[in-house]
Amino acid sequence: MSFLFSRSSKTFKPKKNIPEGSHQYELLKHAEATLGSGNLRQAVMLPEGEDLNEWIAVNTVDFFNQINMLYGTITEFCTEASCSVMSAGPRYEYHWADGTNIKKPIKCSAPKYIDYLMTWVQDQLDDETLFPSKIGVPFPKNFMSVAKTILKRLFRVYAHIYHQHFDSVMQLQEEAHLNTSFKHFIFFVQEFNLIDRRELAPLQDLIEKLGSKDR
Repeated sequence: MSFLFSRSSKTFKPKKNIPEGSHQYELLKHAEATLGSGNLRQAVMLPEGEDLNEWIAVNTVDFFNQINMLYGTITEFCTEASCSVMSAGPRYEYHWADGTNIKKPIKCSAPKYIDYLMTWVQDQLDDETLFPSKIGVPFPKNFMSVAKTILKRLFRVYAHIYHQHFDSVMQLQEEAHLNTSFKHFIFFVQEFNLIDRRELAPLQDLIEKLGSKDR
């Protein structure tokens, strides 16, 4: 199912909601409260006594929603004409494959790639066998590898926004929002070693700069 909305709607995908009253909802509230403290390194740490898979699941949903909103603000600038390939600067280009519907990587425009990507992520998050929302239902054995693939692909949306659309982000006065969201994302994936360093190369300078401010 495709989620490309009309350009005026300002959100790219429907928000993924965590059911109120569930344990994951309580975890999300805990995450929001600790984020409010301003210490992002501390905010991403696994809360005492909590399950690592559940913590990663809750945060993955949250990052999907954040990127969904951030990309939604600049969709009018990310078009077939302006972004005919999915890139993060001149040295990095991404081709889409999901291993199921599209097995051989295809070259496509950035808006098409991001639509494929976000649709694929939404499908994973909606799959109760991968992301169980009910208490007592175990996470599958391959959960961590699925979560790593989701986060690796979500990173590419940040990379594309920073490299190709940062001027638009500044015009919209969204740079503080983007920087805080990305910093939170990077500290989280670093804390649990969820994305290979080579995958982070397109934004390595920014990552080092964000990290140095917290030492």
